Amino acid sequence: MSSVLFDLPGPKSRVRHRIYAAIGILAVIALIAFVGYKFYESGQFTARKWEWLQYSQVQSDLANAVLATLEAFALGAVFALIFGAVFAAGRLSERVWLRGISTFIVEFFRAIPLLILMFLFYYGLPAVGVDTSPLFAVVLGLTLYNGSVLAEVFRAGINSLPKGQSEAAYALGMRKTQVMFTVLLPQAIRAMLPTIISQLVVLLKDTALGFLVTYPELLYYARYIGSQGVFGRPIVPSTLVAAGIYIVLCLLLTALATWVEKRNRRSKKHIETTDTKAEQVVLGNAAGGGAFGGGGT
Repeated sequence: MSSVLFDLPGPKSRVRHRIYAAIGILAVIALIAFVGYKFYESGQFTARKWEWLQYSQVQSDLANAVLATLEAFALGAVFALIFGAVFAAGRLSERVWLRGISTFIVEFFRAIPLLILMFLFYYGLPAVGVDTSPLFAVVLGLTLYNGSVLAEVFRAGINSLPKGQSEAAYALGMRKTQVMFTVLLPQAIRAMLPTIISQLVVLLKDTALGFLVTYPELLYYARYIGSQGVFGRPIVPSTLVAAGIYIVLCLLLTALATWVEKRNRRSKKHIETTDTKAEQVVLGNAAGGGAFGGGGT
């Protein structure tokens, strides 16, 4: 059985791929070992560089920084999901003007780097007399950028549903809006849930950009601790601790996505999609382009 993207490899290709994978793993291990040795050689693993973790005030501040990261993530995730659902419905609207506006907004915010959005909201809005805060700038940037990506994910999920779903709803006398928000969108969210959670992992990592607009999240606090001379300026140890926390949080979200996907496949309510648009939108987002850059259907 072949995939949409490539034919399944034969016996020789599988052996060759295993060799390439082994070489790649060894290369990564060697690189990590080299970096670790350089850190050890420069004294980054000495007790003085890590004693800051023993202070209760530092532990409390570190926990608060993690909570600030989770707060920005939670707000950004909720608003991005709402934004994505609304504009996915707009891109699928039968009204040309609504479809055009939704397409423009989605493609516009997908094209702007997230950091520029944060800078614009934090430094630009006060210049025109609008008071703002670091949290507001971070959450708004996360919402607009990731919400635009999720809009394409939702649209791909809706387009991949069997046509009979909407036809049955119309046969019951439901209006277009009712069909979209009570029949199609819930099923699309269920079908695309692993992809949605994967995008939320990206959103969680994007919260680290908040330190550039002085939002007191995890990376901001790691940089602060790393600049303290009383602890020997442990910039590398504090960064490693922050990286470890980010990795744990992302792994938890990834594990949730895997569990949801397995549970969804076992569920009797699982809807089999009719095409490969779900795969296309993921590839298009990874490549930085819009897999569905044209107008809505």
